[in-house]
Order: sequence, then structure tokens, then C-alpha cells
Amino acid sequence: MSKTVQNRREFLRTGAAGLASLALFQNTRGEMTFDANEPFPELVEVTIADLQQKMRSGKLTARRLTEMYIERIKQIDTKTRSVIEINPDALAIADQLDKERKNKKIRSPLHGIPILIKDNIDTADKMLTTAGSLALVDAPPPNEDAFLVKQLRKAGVVILGKTNLSEWANFRSTRSISGWSGRGGQTNNPYFLDLNPCGSSSGSGVAASANLAAGAVGTETNGSIICPAVTNGVVGLKPTVGLISRSGIIPISHTQDTAGPMTRTVADAAAMLNAMAGTDPADPVTADADKRRAKDYTKFLDKNGLKGARLGLLLTPPQRPALAEAWKAFFEPFINKMRAAGSTLVEVKFPDQPQGFGGDQTAVLQWEFKAGVNKYLAARGSRYKTLEDLIKFNEENKEKELPKFGQEIFTQSQARTDLTDKNYLDTLARMRRSAREDGIDALITQHKLDALVRPTGAWGTAAIAGYPSITVPLGMRDVPAVPAAGNAPALPSSKQLTGMFFFGAAWSEPALIKYAFAFEQLTKGRVVPQFIPTMPRDKAPAG
Repeated sequence: MSKTVQNRREFLRTGAAGLASLALFQNTRGEMTFDANEPFPELVEVTIADLQQKMRSGKLTARRLTEMYIERIKQIDTKTRSVIEINPDALAIADQLDKERKNKKIRSPLHGIPILIKDNIDTADKMLTTAGSLALVDAPPPNEDAFLVKQLRKAGVVILGKTNLSEWANFRSTRSISGWSGRGGQTNNPYFLDLNPCGSSSGSGVAASANLAAGAVGTETNGSIICPAVTNGVVGLKPTVGLISRSGIIPISHTQDTAGPMTRTVADAAAMLNAMAGTDPADPVTADADKRRAKDYTKFLDKNGLKGARLGLLLTPPQRPALAEAWKAFFEPFINKMRAAGSTLVEVKFPDQPQGFGGDQTAVLQWEFKAGVNKYLAARGSRYKTLEDLIKFNEENKEKELPKFGQEIFTQSQARTDLTDKNYLDTLARMRRSAREDGIDALITQHKLDALVRPTGAWGTAAIAGYPSITVPLGMRDVPAVPAAGNAPALPSSKQLTGMFFFGAAWSEPALIKYAFAFEQLTKGRVVPQFIPTMPRDKAPAG
């Protein structure tokens, strides 16, 4: 692949007119654009397999690679603020892994690969685990690594550092700002620094996109892997709840929480999933993980994987005609590529959600958060041992913790009863049935589908069901300005990062990886971020 160097000063001089064309960002269909002034531009868009080959050949060591990524973080992340902390032991870990390689001991295809993890995942080391909150900055270190961290270390990963997040995984206020935490400040989107990076795994999505590590780990309750993956132009893989242990992850919901990889390619996500998946006796929901997991998810990286697939196509274009027309013009060619690759696309539609479904979901998460966070805090040995303590801390430190938004979700959760409440149990059963038996399972059975696919977001049903999903980047589309119409306000033009979203039944990761990889190879939609300060916007035309 040829590499075209474009100086960022020249790029910025093109202004809004130049940004109208995606060509200025370039993408992996042909040439890859990066800034010659960036530290170690050879790391831009490099894959885990590339890095492993360089280490096998002796051209690179784990220590040197770790040093290179640390330097990129120090220079580039001043703009994006995605990394909340660099692991002070990273170089020592890399040195040990280099010694092992020299002695012909290779733990896995991730041996010596630097990975960042979200700051709600426990590490029993010199780093903090805070969920972005100042309340946990002085807490004692966790007694042990989160199970998934143990898995990554066992595979030979260099835990490079921790990423910022929407504080408490975006479950503190109804008016929260994605990517903001009291400890880490505001994480910025790497394409346009004033664009919302989406949450709550915003730091992980941004860091992976900005080439600050080989990959990152995020967590999701409802969209917190998928949304920042789409918005920051990377692959996000949210596995079946129960494939990856939640032990040592600061919780929201024991029925929806899971961790997952965030990477620049589907192949890298599959490689990370290999290391992360597995049964953990401390997390009963993973009891079947070793039986249900694939031995090697990279075996499903088939460029012809869409051939013969029968996929349910969900289309939800914007309501306003001008927006719908532009939406269709952008996504239709990608949909046609799937058909041309040999897949059958059956247009389907989810049944309307029962009245009050959104309120049911919120209530269930509040019930589960109160129980889960109280249990975590009690075991952690923090000065703040309950959700009630956290609420009090935030009030006493409101100038640092509440300058931008409040803690309504905290107070609403505190008012909930315990998990034996019949209202909770009935609400959870009703909500899960809507997402599973009457939702995803019903569509797959009724239309004899292998999986479901839709442009960009609407990840909620898969998240509530606890079923797997993966998004593949498609680059950036122009959203036209539209005048006011009726009660709908005027909207300026904008740029929107996009993706194609595949999801399916429980434990269907192998099939989803196969379809996502084949689609990725057909489209090559990932574009390299350029850290533009402001998204250009044209005013809406007069009505």
C-alpha cells in the first residue's frame, strides 16, 4: 500500500470547501494519508499482525514499540485527551516479554502488543481505577486484576495505560456530556476536535482511532462500545453477555454489561477477542463461555464470507425528505455491495416497542446499578462504600464533579429498592422478552436469517437482549443543511462518521465476524483522522 504524506498545515488551509470532499481524509481503498510531523508515522494504521511480524523478524521489540506508542500519546493526545494514565510499568513488562521471545517463548499472537483499557476496569498495579471519578482517586488499588486483564496479560499483552470515559460509564446524569469525567476532563473526537466522541468508551474509541495503541478495550451497557466506535471511525465488537467476564469491572447492569475490543480492523478485534473470552468462576454468567466460544475467532476472517448469507436489513432513514435522500444516496451503494458479494438481504422491521419500554429500561438499569456499585465499593475498600456516599461526595465537591451536569441518575438509583422487588423482576422479564423472543429471535426465525444488519446505530435492542454486535467503519458522510419545516427546526450542514452494524443471536460472534470482515474488505471505509479543530457547518437555507 502506498502512503501519501500530507502536511497538516496544507490540510487546514483547504478550509470548509476542501472538507466537502472525503478525498482529503483519504482511506484504505487506495492511499493512506498521515502527517509527516507525527511521531512514528509508521504506526499509523498498522495492524496487530504487522507488528507481530516485525517482532518475529527482529525489526522491532516490544520495548521499542511501547516507547513509540508512549511518545505518540505524549504528543498527539494533547489534542484528544483520550488516555487518562500511562502505565508506569509498561516498559518493564515489555522488557520481560522481549526476554521470553528471545528464549523462544511466544504466549500468543498478542505477545508484546500494547493495548489500552478503559478506566473502569481493575488493575492491581500502580495505575488507578476510578471510572473517571475523583471519589476513587485515593481508593486503595484493587486486590487483583479484572479477569479480562489477567487474560490479556496471560496472552502477552503490554497493558499500556487507561483511557478516559464518560464518568461512571455515562450513568450519573440525564444531561451528561460524552467523554467527560471529573478526573480526565473532556475527550475529543480525532476527526473534528469539537465533535462529540460518544460514550461511554469514548477514550478507547478515540485512542484506537488516533493510532495511540494497537487496540483498546471498552465496555458497554447500551451502546457504549458501538456508538464511540462508529463516531470515532473504528471497529467495535460487543460480545454476547457471558463471553467475557465482568469480574473487576465497575458495574452498571449485571444483565447487560460486557467488555469488548475496539480496533481499527475486524482482524484485530478477532485477535483480541481470542484472548479476552473465557469462563470465570467469579462471574456465573460466563459458565458456558468455554463451551460456546470459538477456539480461534480469526479463523472466520473470510473475504468471501458474505456469499450465501441471508441477512435481515433494517432501514431507518431520517424522517425529513432532504435528509432521507442524502442518507439513501450514501448507504445504498454499500448495501448493493453486500448483495453483489452474494448475500440475500431481506428488508425487515422490528415490531413497535410496548408502551413505556424506554422507562422500563431506565428503571432496570437503576435497580441493577445501585446493587452492583454498592457491592463493588464494599469489596474495593474505598473510603466511599455506597452509592449514597458517592452522591454526598459529589455534592461536597460540586465545583469539580458537577460543573457541567448533575447526578440525577445517581439519586434516582438510590431511591430504588433491592433486586428482590417484584416490580424489578417483572420489568426485567418484560423488557428482555421484547428484545429477545419478540425481537431479534423472532425476526431471525420468521425470515430464516443468519443475522441482522443496518446502517450506523440503533444498537439498543442487541444491548438489552445481551446479544452480540459489531460495527465496521464506513468513513464520513455529508449531512445537508435543511430549513425549518413545521415543528422541525432548521439544521446546519454537518459531517457524520458512519458504520455498518451487524448483530445476531446469542453466541453468533463467529458469523458476525465473518460478515463484518467480508464487508470491510469490500468497502475499505476506515479513514485516518486528521485532528481538525472545528467541524465546518453551513447555515441552514431559509424556509
